[in-house]
Amino acid sequence: MREILSDLVAEEQHLDQFLQTLSERDWQRPTPAAGWSILDQVNHLAAVEALAAEVIAEGAERLAREEVADVDAWTARHVAEGRGLRHQAVIERWRHARAEVVDALSRLDASTRIPWLYGDMSARSFATMRLMETWAHGLDIKAAILGRVTPLAEEELGEDEEDPLADTDRLRHVAWLAHASLPFAFREAGERFPESGIRVEVMGPRYQAWRFGPEDTEQVIRGKAGEFCRVAVHRQTVEETTLKAIGEDAEVALRVLRCY
Repeated sequence: MREILSDLVAEEQHLDQFLQTLSERDWQRPTPAAGWSILDQVNHLAAVEALAAEVIAEGAERLAREEVADVDAWTARHVAEGRGLRHQAVIERWRHARAEVVDALSRLDASTRIPWLYGDMSARSFATMRLMETWAHGLDIKAAILGRVTPLAEEELGEDEEDPLADTDRLRHVAWLAHASLPFAFREAGERFPESGIRVEVMGPRYQAWRFGPEDTEQVIRGKAGEFCRVAVHRQTVEETTLKAIGEDAEVALRVLRCY
């Protein structure tokens, strides 16, 4: 748990630091999520972290009391409720809630089961889900300011210039989650997940090779980790990437790929 929690905190701090560069007017900028401003994005993160902390502490009973029959409707409701708040209050709520989640998760074994909106999951997967969601909504927030969701090439950067959208080593957690979620993605799409499994071979920052899945399957997805992860969180389409699928089931996997 130590590694994933360390990376979760780093991802949250990275987004927090970006938010600190924004003006008060920036918080009302529209993001790629239809109808959502930057304020809405952070308010959503705060609301989910607050619920997550309470569910870890109280279990399935707390989740049941929330009565989340429709995740999209629940999300829209809590975002609407936060629109009258100042951005300082929203970001402080997010900071407090995310710290509670990390503290609670640090006391659990990685295999401990936690009830959640999409079903029970291990504490490790839960922490990974929190990192994924922070990163994905961070893409939306940065896109509202930068006008893009993908990082610049090195030759496009000025000397000593850092790209807020640059992929980091932490992305391997999102890639792992995307691969681990493939059976769920197939099921949600009404497709049969292949018995041979799906292998994912992607390249992360600094040419790191990340591989997931059985070595003996003929169904393989290859490409850049950043593209694979952005497709998995619906921030890019497959057609906008250079991802390649080998085998019919791998082609289906790219089409249905999702982390949630």
